[in-house]
Amino acid sequence: MKRALPVVLVVIALVFPMALAVVVLVRDQRGDDSSTATTMPPRPDQPGSRTSPSPALARFYAQKLEWSRCRTGGDECATLEVPLDYRRPAGRTIGIAVLRNPADRSPGTARDLLVNPGGPGAPGTDLAATDSPFMKFPDTLYEHFNVVGFDPRGTGSSEPVDCLSDSELDAYTAGDPDPDTPAEVEEYVAAADSFGPGCQQRSGDLYRHLGTHDAARDMDVLRAALGDAEVDYLGVSYGTKLGATYADLFPKRVGRMVLDGADPPLTALDTMLEQAHGFQVALEAYVDDCIAGGDCYLGSSRPAALQKVRDFLDEVDARPLRVGTRELTEGGAFLGIIYPLYSKDYWPYLTDALEAALKGDGRQLLAFADLYNGRKQGGGYQDNSAEAILAINCDDDPSSLPASRIPALFPRFAEKSPTFGRIFAWGMVGCGSLGPAEDEKRQDWHLDARGAAPIVVIGTTRDPATPLAWARKMASDLASGVLITRDGDGHGGFGHGNSCVDDAVERYLIDGTVPTDNLSC
Repeated sequence: MKRALPVVLVVIALVFPMALAVVVLVRDQRGDDSSTATTMPPRPDQPGSRTSPSPALARFYAQKLEWSRCRTGGDECATLEVPLDYRRPAGRTIGIAVLRNPADRSPGTARDLLVNPGGPGAPGTDLAATDSPFMKFPDTLYEHFNVVGFDPRGTGSSEPVDCLSDSELDAYTAGDPDPDTPAEVEEYVAAADSFGPGCQQRSGDLYRHLGTHDAARDMDVLRAALGDAEVDYLGVSYGTKLGATYADLFPKRVGRMVLDGADPPLTALDTMLEQAHGFQVALEAYVDDCIAGGDCYLGSSRPAALQKVRDFLDEVDARPLRVGTRELTEGGAFLGIIYPLYSKDYWPYLTDALEAALKGDGRQLLAFADLYNGRKQGGGYQDNSAEAILAINCDDDPSSLPASRIPALFPRFAEKSPTFGRIFAWGMVGCGSLGPAEDEKRQDWHLDARGAAPIVVIGTTRDPATPLAWARKMASDLASGVLITRDGDGHGGFGHGNSCVDDAVERYLIDGTVPTDNLSC
């Protein structure tokens, strides 16, 4: 994990289930000039769908998407034009990659369902694609909706932000996330300080216009380009922050909205503390399951097992494990452990990987860390998500602390997570090179979306990345929020085999039946 990586931990959405053996991301799918035209008949615009919020934006709201066959799968691809800076709509424009997976029944009259898998930085086109390795939506959704994914600005194929070369990113992600000597602290800070200048040098003005408010405005332009008067939307993890921000900016444009694995806007410190606790809870659930199965390789009690994990991280920090020409460092080991905690289905693979690493074989944990970072076997990266998540989070909230103030936070973080607390504490350094000076207060970001239709918010009791408390807060903050709670493990609640959650979401999206508030599943 990189020296400033803990900031990257903030609410990255790894949508499950995903094929373990082959993780093929849907990249570079947009049709070229030689692509055949779409066979899906154009739909008439809904009344008022292209009304612009200001005359200066009228040309963007008037555009119609030119669909063509994607290069892979049976989907349709297009590019949406939006202003780089909404305050200066006559200036530079950027392209937003859009993918439409047509409905199985009557696609010409079906509703459009916009989807976002989170991150921030995960490409939404991947989630919508027919051959996506990510979440498979229930067949009923594909029957009733054209599933539309888009890569938010700065991600995937939408003017991807670039901050580091592949070799620099390798070094950054392999760095020490928990420096414990003056020399290591100096190295950590130097790496963190290099990120912002790298973004500016390699991406120009783009990296200053990646925030969630801009992405939400892009969503409204996309809604108009689709000819829809309202947005039906399913967002996961960071996708919930994006959806809630859209609802707050455009409450009368909200149709049926589901926000799964809620990520409300909080201070950087509160976010880090609560997410540290979330991963601790998930690790404890994994450990308890291992012990209950008998003959657990970590020990016979929770305290002993957790201590063994912490000791292993300390040992690999002192003596990284050689994996071919690479090393499994503490950062890689940490990511290799938390990645499988996103889904209970991955726990057996975590057992295989961690047990092997305890015996000196770090290959499987390093492979998990690479999956987390989007690194391909043999080198290079599937996409820019490892860079985009930091750039977007810091655009939203640039607050940071100098390294000298981090040790004072250790007790608070240790209380939340004895195993991972220090790693998350050091994440408070991360935005220093990307934003304003230390302790500068961001603008108040309170989302209530007053006037919006009912918005369904889903939380899971032992979600590692987006704790249940966040779902409760988002549902409470939203004037029309409706909460569903799933008792279970892993990240997100919809599509995880809980029929109570799945049925409620499907009835809402398809029929408009609003679930009972505080539904417990």
